[in-house]
Amino acid sequence: MTPDPWNTQPVQPVQPVSPVQYGGGGEPERNVLDWVHDWFNRYITVINDHDLDLLALWTVHTHVVVETYTTPRLLIDSPVPGSGKTTVLEHLERLCHHPVQMASLSSPALLVRMLDAGLRTILIDEADRSLAPDRPDTGDLLAVLNSGYKRGAKRPVLVPGKGGKWDVNEMPTFSPVAMAGNSPRLPDDTQSRSIRVLLMPDIDGTAEESDWELIEGDAEELAEQIRQWADFARDDVRLDRPDLPEGIRGRARERWAPLKRVAQAAGGHWPAVVDRLAIADVERISQEREEGIVQQRPHVTLLTHIHAVWGEGTFVPTEELIERLVEAHPEMWGEMSSYGRKLTSQRLGRMLSNHYGVHTSRPDSNGPRGYTKGSLAMAFRQFGLDPGIEPAKPAEPAESALTWDELHALHSELAQLPGRCNECAWHVEEQGHAEGCSKRKVATRTVRRMRRQPWRLLRPMDRLGRTLLRNLDHQPERTDQ
Repeated sequence: MTPDPWNTQPVQPVQPVSPVQYGGGGEPERNVLDWVHDWFNRYITVINDHDLDLLALWTVHTHVVVETYTTPRLLIDSPVPGSGKTTVLEHLERLCHHPVQMASLSSPALLVRMLDAGLRTILIDEADRSLAPDRPDTGDLLAVLNSGYKRGAKRPVLVPGKGGKWDVNEMPTFSPVAMAGNSPRLPDDTQSRSIRVLLMPDIDGTAEESDWELIEGDAEELAEQIRQWADFARDDVRLDRPDLPEGIRGRARERWAPLKRVAQAAGGHWPAVVDRLAIADVERISQEREEGIVQQRPHVTLLTHIHAVWGEGTFVPTEELIERLVEAHPEMWGEMSSYGRKLTSQRLGRMLSNHYGVHTSRPDSNGPRGYTKGSLAMAFRQFGLDPGIEPAKPAEPAESALTWDELHALHSELAQLPGRCNECAWHVEEQGHAEGCSKRKVATRTVRRMRRQPWRLLRPMDRLGRTLLRNLDHQPERTDQ
């Protein structure tokens, strides 16, 4: 075969360019998350080494946050000053996507206008003061931070319009946020969107000094490596939705799913690292709740206590349920509670009705009112208190036990009673006649009505009629001749 001098063989497709190797090539089995972890390990002191993993994951996720859809708030916490919180923010400022340091937040409008110009990573220092509950703008600022954890969130803002008027413009609030402070008092809804890194003072001097005159170039090199990896892995992060461990649901899933997607794209041991972090996070919150560190809302505590004191049976009278609650938890429902007095049936009813749609009932017409376990089943199950119980199902409409022949017989017997019309069988003195009584078809229509709702066609005071209906089941069956 003659060789082809023009080399007309098909051109092979170009292979995608692999990410730049940080640190002069690096080891093939290590990836961008390993390098970021090692970077933080040099300069930051944490109580738990897993917090370094968390810092690495969160830093890298800011570069693909549009693809992860949600972004957990990073809370950099410490019990005392001088633990390195500001230092962590300085490193995040050099490694995260388009960061902005905000020592103080002046207004929600400033924050959303800045985000309207482009996606930023918000770094808030001294959150214990800038987001203090007693500040007048804290509520609005937290509303922006809380809504912005999910892509697509917006806030209406007034902007100057034509003719000196003001127009309403919806501006985005979506952005990664890191908050540093000494045990900041954040509300429950903000904490539920946050993952925490706990710092301690470096009393042993094991952490290197963050001398930016010397390490600025290395930080820029690592940041460029993160950006190139993000561009290379962006489609994988967007399309892949890896599973999380069992029990990581709801808000916990929204916190950890973005980091799991980054870990899955990076590969190696990182997916297992996220699973361990997520499980530890959920267990910590559960343990803090059990130990009373996390303050539950009263209606949530009430539901938990009701489940604990219910015992056997499907019905508990209201007063008995209150006595059980007071006896088991006097500090919460007794006279010594923070509410100042013993739990009343009215307060109990308001809490269960307003928050769970549960109302009292009276199974026995002569008995006390109370609560059925079936009415509480859905709330028990949704809060994980009783996953096996089935909610009460609506009762099926009862069908009439009367046959067509029996209804004909009843109609005939009623028509013979004094005061009743012999055609429509209505009590003339009290009910008058059925509409169109003079027509023979009315009798058939009346019987059909009685078949659907036999009790409605009998006056409550007509004892004889009710007696006939009750005794019809004991009559022998009649057939057409």
